[in-house]
Amino acid sequence: MVLSMTGFGRGESVEHGRDITVEIRSVNSRYFEYTSRLPRSCNFLDAALKKQLNARISRGKVELGLTIQTIDAPDSTVRVNLDLARGYAKALREISETLDVKNDANATTLARMPDVLTTVCAETDEAQLAADVAAVCGMALDHFLAMRAVEGEKMKADVLEKLSSVENMVGEIEALSAGRVESYTSRLYERLKTLLADKTIDDSRILTEAALFADKTAIDEETVRLHSHIAQYRAILAMDEPVGRKLDFLTQELNREVNTIGSKCQDLDITRLVVNLKSEIEKIREQIQNIE
Repeated sequence: MVLSMTGFGRGESVEHGRDITVEIRSVNSRYFEYTSRLPRSCNFLDAALKKQLNARISRGKVELGLTIQTIDAPDSTVRVNLDLARGYAKALREISETLDVKNDANATTLARMPDVLTTVCAETDEAQLAADVAAVCGMALDHFLAMRAVEGEKMKADVLEKLSSVENMVGEIEALSAGRVESYTSRLYERLKTLLADKTIDDSRILTEAALFADKTAIDEETVRLHSHIAQYRAILAMDEPVGRKLDFLTQELNREVNTIGSKCQDLDITRLVVNLKSEIEKIREQIQNIE
């Protein structure tokens, strides 16, 4: 299955009193690149989440976002040190009585005193939290890959259409190339006939020149390889695995063969086809840059 490298997926679920949301998005990249946005208290999950994503994503610049909201119990509790508060209250009374000043201390005043109120974070079962986040991440991954698959099928159809166009043009080049030696021989004979006037033309020399021309401009090997590359392209597109790197290599090979044909042939019609071929292959290259 062909997968796009661009995608988005979201998973959300309430697990053990926590509303957990995971979002995954990606753009093109030659390799797997991972970044994350996690609550500070969940940084210990980062390595496991990266591994979970990399197990199902081979290429792309992937960003994972995690948010967790506790809904059944507070994340932290406030504790009051009453003994310390009594001590502060007693000390304030002594100051008031000794210095003969008004004692306007109240609960708010005492609460602001150091260490009277302390915040205690609720204990977290890290193993349970890790399992819950992994489950929600799996949901997000499923949606993410489904979107990649839809986009990938569109790309596959487009590439196959362009491959058919390339194949047709290669066939046209083969047809034009088939008569190029006879055409060259005929032009050479007519030219010599004009130049030599009444003198006898050496047919063996013309055949030798034609043979040299045929050898120098032969493109049979290139067109055969092009057909082979196109067949491989179609076979790779049918694979159920990441294919982007393989297609990238084959695209380079397609370009190499077309460039060789262009350098060998001076025929105007073939040259036009070579230009069109390079344009179509470039469109294919741009498309496969988005394929995983």
